[in-house]
Amino acid sequence: MMRSAIYCGSVMHRRVRPKKHYLRYSVFYLLLDLDELPQLNIRLLGVERRFLFSFHAADHGDGSGDLKSWVLGQLREGGIRNEVTNIRLLCFPRVLGFVFNPISVYFCSDASGEIVAILYEVNNTFGGRHAYVLPAETCNGRVFHSIDKRLYVSPFNDVSGGYHFAVRLPADKVALSIDQHDGDGPILKAAFAGRRYPLDNLNLLRVAVLYPLLTLKVVAAIHWEALKLWMKGVPLHKRPQFRQY
Repeated sequence: MMRSAIYCGSVMHRRVRPKKHYLRYSVFYLLLDLDELPQLNIRLLGVERRFLFSFHAADHGDGSGDLKSWVLGQLREGGIRNEVTNIRLLCFPRVLGFVFNPISVYFCSDASGEIVAILYEVNNTFGGRHAYVLPAETCNGRVFHSIDKRLYVSPFNDVSGGYHFAVRLPADKVALSIDQHDGDGPILKAAFAGRRYPLDNLNLLRVAVLYPLLTLKVVAAIHWEALKLWMKGVPLHKRPQFRQY
């Protein structure tokens, strides 16, 4: 059975301060098993080639295109000593050649299929990228962990505080929630929840109709919601120098 899949659902953001703000958009993600990529024979999905939907490894990691080696290197740097034999990536595909992934999630498993680590790859719209590597202890198909914030993501938040992650591991459904906080308490919550569908031409055609120009709409929505926050009077924070891979 193919381990790669499509997850259709919605993404939600709820800001609690300094001004309340809420958004919800329908989206879909691909879950791609990195070992399956060379064998994927799906007409509507181009792997390392341009098509309606496509995936290019160089869009992720250090841009070298050797994504599995990069992930394994990040795990070693992050102190993960378990032997990882399988990596699945939850991300947006390119749509008509364009992609932007605010967050991509790598599920890293050992030979028994047990998740031993999760890598969160976060991008901002200024070209910055950072990987958060965390060991994973599964409890009833879910993983919980926390980490300090390292990357400037939004002009409406500085780099102080941290994140609480809660993940429902990919199965019939997948879910990811991120609670951002600082010394004064919660700031905002972001979440995605989706249902699994087979990764095939029929379902890719279906999402092309249901979610047209998805990645372009993601970037447009980011700027539209930023305009609404600015109009609400949410203060801006100057962007510091960031480290990129």
